[in-house]
Amino acid sequence: MGNAPSSPAHACLLSAVGNDSSLLAFPSQPFYESTAVKPYNLNFPVYPAVVATPEISEQVAGIVQCAVDYDHKVQARSGGRSYANFGLGGVNGEVAIDMKHFKQFSLDESTNSANIGPGLDLGELTKRLYDAGGRAVSHGVVQAIGVGGHFTIGGLGPLSRLWGAALDNIEEAEVVLANASIVRASKESYPDVFYAIRGAGAGFGIVTEFKIRTYPSLQESVEFKYEFSFGNSAERANLYLAWQEFVSEPNLTRKFSSRMILTQGVMMILGQFHGSKEEYDQLGLEKRFPGAKSSNAVVLTDWLAMLGHDIQKEVIGVVGEIPLHFYVKSLSFQPDMLLSPSTAEELFHYMDTADQGTPTWFVVISLAGGAINDVPVHATAYAQRNILLYLESFGINLLGDVSQTTVDFLYGINNVITKAVPQADKSIYPGFVDPFMPNAQQAYWGPNLPKLREIKAAIDPNDVFHNPQSVQPARN
Repeated sequence: MGNAPSSPAHACLLSAVGNDSSLLAFPSQPFYESTAVKPYNLNFPVYPAVVATPEISEQVAGIVQCAVDYDHKVQARSGGRSYANFGLGGVNGEVAIDMKHFKQFSLDESTNSANIGPGLDLGELTKRLYDAGGRAVSHGVVQAIGVGGHFTIGGLGPLSRLWGAALDNIEEAEVVLANASIVRASKESYPDVFYAIRGAGAGFGIVTEFKIRTYPSLQESVEFKYEFSFGNSAERANLYLAWQEFVSEPNLTRKFSSRMILTQGVMMILGQFHGSKEEYDQLGLEKRFPGAKSSNAVVLTDWLAMLGHDIQKEVIGVVGEIPLHFYVKSLSFQPDMLLSPSTAEELFHYMDTADQGTPTWFVVISLAGGAINDVPVHATAYAQRNILLYLESFGINLLGDVSQTTVDFLYGINNVITKAVPQADKSIYPGFVDPFMPNAQQAYWGPNLPKLREIKAAIDPNDVFHNPQSVQPARN
C-alpha cells in the first residue's frame, strides 16, 4: 500500500502520522521483515502492505481512514503473539497497526481503576500496577503477551478463577471504529461496541486505551510443581484421571489454579495456590498424586515474584517468548463432559505410540472455571462461560516448517478425544488460534455469534477490521 513515496496512498499514510516517516515501514525498506513485521509463528508467514506505529489515537484513526480510502483491511498488533500472526492481518497485504507506543498508565487512587495502553505487555502491566499502590488484575503468565490482544480475546491465567478473565475487568475503553471515529465505549455509552471488544475485539475496532478494575495484590501464594516419569500408558492415564477428578470437584477452592503438562515420558502438575502454606497443605496433593520423582512447593510473599516465577514457565515459555515454527490444536471440556477412564487410556496409548514427527511436542491442560463462569454467557462477546478445562497440543520444529506428520499427530489427539466427547471441539478459546479449523467463528463465539454479526453490520459493514477468522457482518 503506497509503497512508492509519490503514491497517493503513501501520502495519505504519511499525513496521518504527522509526516513522521519513522512511524511507517513498507516492504521495499531494508530489513522490513526482521525489524517491522517480526512474525511470531514462522510456520505462517504474513507480509503486510505497511506496518504503522502511531503514537496517538488520532493517528490510528487517520491510518484507518487511509486504509478505507485505498481499499485495505486493517488489524492491530500489541504483543504480536497470535498463533497465526493475526495481528499482522493473518493474510498478506493488510495494514498492520503496531500499538507499541501506547504504553500509557495511570491509577485513580479514589476508585483503584487504572487507565492502561494496549502496547503494554503483561510484565509491564504487572509492575506498573504494583508500583502504583500494590494493585493487580488477572491475566496470563507469559509476560511478553500484549495487553491489547489479551484483554480483547479473553485473558486467562492463574488468578482468573478468583477475579475472572482479563476482559471481565474492563470498565470502559477508547476505541477507533471503521469510520475513523474515536469513541469511549462502556455499558452506558456505545454498549454494542463495549460488548464486542470484550471477546471479539479484532473484528470491531482498535482499542487505544482501557480502563480496568484492579484488586489488592495478594500477600502470599504457594507455587507448586510435581514431576512424574511413568513407564506405561496406563499409569499416565491414571495420574491424569486423579488430577481431573480433583480439579473437577464442585467445591474446589477458587484459590487453586493448576495445569498439567504432558510430553514424551514426562508429566507435570503445576500451578499456584493463592493462600497460605498451611491452607495449601490441607489439600493433600502429595497423597492424591503419589509417585512424583520430584516435587517442589515454594512460598512466595513478593507479588512480582508470584507472577514471574519460573515454575509457571516450564513449558509455556517455549512458545511464549521467541518466534518459532509451531502449530497448535485445542479442545475444551465442560464439567459434565470429561474424559472417561477408557478414553484417557486410549489417549495416552496414542500419544506414546503414534509418530509425532518431532521431539518437541507437548500437551497443556489448564483449569478454568470459577469466577470466569460466574458471568452470563451473553454478557460479553466471550462465550466460554461453561468450560472447566482447556487442552492445547503443541507441535514445534526448531529447524523449519512443522511437518505434516506432526500436524496429523495433533489432529489424532483431538480425534481420540472427540470420538468420545463430541462437544470438546465445539467451543474454542479465541486465543488458541487454529488457522485450519473449520467453522472457526462458531467455535470461538458460539451463541454470541448472531449478535456479533449484527453489531459488525452496524459499525463495520465493509469488514475493515479483518483477519481470516474474525466476525463477519450479517447479510440481509
